[in-house]
Amino acid sequence: MRAIATALILGLFCAPAAALARPAIAAPEALGGGSETTNYLQCVPFARTLSGIHLYGDALTWWNQAEGRYARGHVPKVGAVMALRPHNNSVLGHVATVSRVIDTRTILISHANWSNPGQIERNVTAVDVSPANDWSEVRVWYGPVQNLGASRWPVAGFIYNAKPGQEPRAAKLARDARPRTLVLRTLAPRKVDRRKDPIGAIIAGSY
Repeated sequence: MRAIATALILGLFCAPAAALARPAIAAPEALGGGSETTNYLQCVPFARTLSGIHLYGDALTWWNQAEGRYARGHVPKVGAVMALRPHNNSVLGHVATVSRVIDTRTILISHANWSNPGQIERNVTAVDVSPANDWSEVRVWYGPVQNLGASRWPVAGFIYNAKPGQEPRAAKLARDARPRTLVLRTLAPRKVDRRKDPIGAIIAGSY
């Protein structure tokens, strides 16, 4: 019962509104905020681990905590943490790490505890829907509907893993954003020593 109650609470605090909006943009690798003290993987420790930005406490406090400690801005960059303000039923806010910048309006993010309690989603779409194209409002991929959620989430800004006034260093998140495409290459046949590797020779068709 405690687990069920916890899941219900997380759903109230962290889950966005589920609604279809427009054709799907990018599907997640796997279906998955704001507190640190539950039995589920929360957005805060996941964002901290993925980004290397060492802030603690509820997601809604990250933007102000970062002042004077980390560079902040309103332009998405790989490795930056996007800080969402509380909205609708979400009272703790949410944080997500930018894994790829697609264009001026579209990014991929990796985060936890969004579509389902405690679950991780990697490389899912977030779209800037602000009238001024300043990333002050976004719509975020919502797993249960396999599409962008209808809610327009207010964004405080992006926190970069750099000191104030410094240019953010190249993030080490590129492996999360690489396309999962199998590339087949034609290799020149090689001779197999059947005495050393008879099984390999059978697989290679040369035994």
